Amino acid sequence: MTSQTTDGKNIYWGIFDWVEWDEHSPSQIFDDRLKLLEYADRRNFYAYHVAEHHTTPLSVAPSPAVYLSAVAQRTSTIRLGPLVYLLPLYNPLRLIQEVCMLDHLSRGRLELGVGRGIVPFEVERFGVDSSEGRAIFDEALEVLLKGLTDETLNHQGQFYNYENIRFWVRPYQNPYPPIWYASGNIETVPWMAKNGINTSHIFDTTAATKKHFDLYQDIWRTHKGDPDRINKGDSEPKQGLTRHIYIAPTSAEAQYEAREAWKRWCDNINYLWNIGQSDNLKYLYDYDAMLADQKIIVGSPESVREQVWRAIEESNINYFMGVFAWGNIPHEKAMRTVKYFVENVMPSPR
Repeated sequence: MTSQTTDGKNIYWGIFDWVEWDEHSPSQIFDDRLKLLEYADRRNFYAYHVAEHHTTPLSVAPSPAVYLSAVAQRTSTIRLGPLVYLLPLYNPLRLIQEVCMLDHLSRGRLELGVGRGIVPFEVERFGVDSSEGRAIFDEALEVLLKGLTDETLNHQGQFYNYENIRFWVRPYQNPYPPIWYASGNIETVPWMAKNGINTSHIFDTTAATKKHFDLYQDIWRTHKGDPDRINKGDSEPKQGLTRHIYIAPTSAEAQYEAREAWKRWCDNINYLWNIGQSDNLKYLYDYDAMLADQKIIVGSPESVREQVWRAIEESNINYFMGVFAWGNIPHEKAMRTVKYFVENVMPSPR
């Protein structure tokens, strides 16, 4: 499941996805995505990660457990999981059981991403006070890990209270699936690194990513022997870089076709921010600037290969996640990109 850099460092490959709305019916979107994942399952991908978003064209798969249950039945080797479950939107008691179910349905292939939700207008539609999001997340994660570890749940807290609740389904993996937390905020690095939590970085330069993960490595080396860290089993946490990828026979063709798709993707990710009258992500619309900074990677197979491996070498990552189906890219062209990526980009440099 790995390739190697020229100095022998192992690189894992993953897929990240929002499962965006387009002019097709959701059933067609799901069918197309499952076909793409059936192909990826037979290739050298480590995992497939899906975001959780609600009431937005950014996602027609707002229930990761339901969606990934279908993915689990159409694949056999690729690992899969939410990146992330929005913990403040769940009753932990229900989520504990759903996580265990999905871990069994996938035969232990679940990668368990958790987060609090960064779009206040999204979580507030569920009656969650976004100003309390961090506190709710912290307690919900504590309850989740207790429930996945212990046969009986006992917890008394600010937001959740449970007493002597016994579970009849336990995780397939021991003690539970690997934990992920997606963050571009360097202030979260000490917590992630001390606990060996897998993560990925997006929407930033490779130089910023390197700063992020150099700090992670420094802290991780000090704490990797700690017996009480959250990810107890991971000997080398995944430190990932996520990039939108589009590949066509020529760079000129790829850049022309990707420009329109990027505009659609920006419209989708800004939908809820626009409702909240926020310009938080407006900078993403500058397609040429994103290309110049290689925050999106577009081009011919040879050009994309060079860009991806340069990003790997410059950023100190060990995990690269591609976004292959985004905006209004047709299914057949998303498939073309994935196939180019597998055949031309993933093989190790000589």
